[in-house]
This record gives sequence, C-alpha cells and structure tokens, in this order.
Amino acid sequence: MTVEASGFFRSGAIKIPQSMQRRQEYAHMHWSTADIADAVETGLKKRAGEDDLEQAVYGIDALDELGLHPLIEQSLTDHGFGVWREQRYPDDRQKTKRSEGQRCDIVLTPNGLPLRDPLIKGTLFDDQPAADPQDAYWLEVKAVAQHETSGPFPRYSAELLSPVVKDIKKIWTDGTIRHGGLLLVLFTESQELAEHDLAAWHARCLDRGFPAGSPAVRGFDLNDRIGNAWCAVAVFGVRGG
Repeated sequence: MTVEASGFFRSGAIKIPQSMQRRQEYAHMHWSTADIADAVETGLKKRAGEDDLEQAVYGIDALDELGLHPLIEQSLTDHGFGVWREQRYPDDRQKTKRSEGQRCDIVLTPNGLPLRDPLIKGTLFDDQPAADPQDAYWLEVKAVAQHETSGPFPRYSAELLSPVVKDIKKIWTDGTIRHGGLLLVLFTESQELAEHDLAAWHARCLDRGFPAGSPAVRGFDLNDRIGNAWCAVAVFGVRGG
C-alpha cells in the first residue's frame, strides 16, 4: 500500500485545519490489488500451517464465508491496513438511520484511519483525522469451497455466478466510490482447477459487461482433509486500483 501526497503546506498567516490537510494528503491514494492479495494469502497460509501443526480435524476450507472474515480482516490488519467491517456504502451513508442501506464486507483505509462520518462532515465535530469514503478501498468478500465436510458442494459453480456478480454491481453503481474490488477465495482439488475456474469466471463477467479487472492471484497448498488441496486468493479491481 502506497500513499502519494501532492503539494505542501507552508507556514503563514492562514492556518489550514488538520482535518483538511489530512484530506489533501490522501487525495491521491493508490491502492494495489496485489498488496491486498499478498496480505490475505500470507494470513490464510499462516493459519493453515497452524492447523497442520495442531493436527486439527478440519482446516480453514471447512469454515463458511463468515467464519473466514475474521481471518481475512486480521491478515489485512497485520499488513498495516485500516480494516473496517460491515460499513454502509457511501450512497447510503447519507441516510439518517444508520440501520438503513447496503453494507460492504470490508473497507480499507490508510494508516488505520476511521471512515469520515458524512453526517458530521464540515461541522465543528469534524476535527479528527479520518479517511473520506472516496479515498478508502471498498472490498466485497466471497469464499467458495469445492468440497465441504459433508462431501462435494453441489452448488459450487452456481455460487461463483449470481451472488458474486451482485457484489460487483454494488461497488460499480455507487457514485462515490473511487477504489473498490472483489476478494474471491476458492478452495479446490487442485491449483489447475482453481486457475481454470477463476479465468472462466472472469471471462463470464466480461462477456456480460461487468467491470471486473484482471485479478491479482495468489495461492498455496492445503493439507487435504475433505477434498480441497489448494487455496486460491484473487482480488479483482472493480473501481480504481
């Protein structure tokens, strides 16, 4: 993750508020899908190794999607990202009731900054360092396993289509987001199968006109407990980097 700051502040008669300086400092954020993929791969691989040492009956591929979220969030935190879970999408953050609106799985910010609250933006209460929504990275997460503890997952292929495409649409149709993407974690029988399925899924998205960029793909071997021997981590950019 790199931060590019443009311009500088000179001392003088006019004092620029700290919150405004912070906004200008992060106005040219550059987010890297490769950095995000590296972070998630490192964290999941570490946890898989710990499961092997403990001789756990089941590994990370037995966790459902929500069960993987804490591992993914910790992986990103360990790599220096600010990690904020279940945040309302920017277009919905203007709604007075905080319970209203669609939510994004994970929002990343530079240096652990919180997201700026649009309801207090520009007021006297807006005096603390924070990241504006357009400077954050909005990340939807999808995890699919070819095999579950009960056997082959019959809806493996179907789960790679409709639900994932809906996540892409949420990011793309929000008028405020500048940086966003999809994290797709696959647990499969082999590396070759994972790479094939990721390529086929990406091609299907492009054929349908969905804006999914070329992914940053990482992966590692899994101890085959239930039929999955490979974990693939792919981050597809939808907006920005």
